[in-house]
Amino acid sequence: MSILFLKIALLHLVALISPGPDFFFVSQTAVSRSRREAMLGVVGITLGVMVWAGVALLGLNLILQKMAWLHQIIMVAGGIYLCWMGWQLLRSARSHHLHPCESTEGKVVLAKPGRSFIRGLLTNLSNPKAVIYFGSVFSLFVGEEVGAGARWGLFALITGETLLWFSLVAVVFALPKMRRGYQRMVKWVDGLAGVLFTGFGVHLIFTR
Repeated sequence: MSILFLKIALLHLVALISPGPDFFFVSQTAVSRSRREAMLGVVGITLGVMVWAGVALLGLNLILQKMAWLHQIIMVAGGIYLCWMGWQLLRSARSHHLHPCESTEGKVVLAKPGRSFIRGLLTNLSNPKAVIYFGSVFSLFVGEEVGAGARWGLFALITGETLLWFSLVAVVFALPKMRRGYQRMVKWVDGLAGVLFTGFGVHLIFTR
């Protein structure tokens, strides 16, 4: 059983460190807003992972096989949300390009309380990597022979690993040096993040 936990830990770590919407959301929030806002986003992402992990341990792959329409709805809705996030970032990049003198260097405009938590949660729930990972790859390692106790242990492992990794990302990207760099390249960072989010969304909508 310890081998199973080690395999899942390594598998989940690889899934976490490979760049995707969750990583770009946390890093962009940390450098553009604050560590507190980024950590709220991390909590939201972790809650999303808990939802995916819980459903996967209950048999997400079987649910998606029997309810193909549900899978389609998840993919399209997630794609639309990611495209909306991308559009917001592209608008921000365009605004900074047209009005560079209005840059708020040294000042951080915080989101409304709780907004980063909701956005982090929705970003993860709409993440194409999460659907594919928990619906297929992860499910292959958790067969029917895995007992209830082990499943709860795997659930705790995945939750803790997610929280620790994205907390590290938030702390690193919220460092003063990283944020000063962001202020100098704000239109490029927001523009790149916007293109990536939009690309993820379009791919999710049309690749079914």
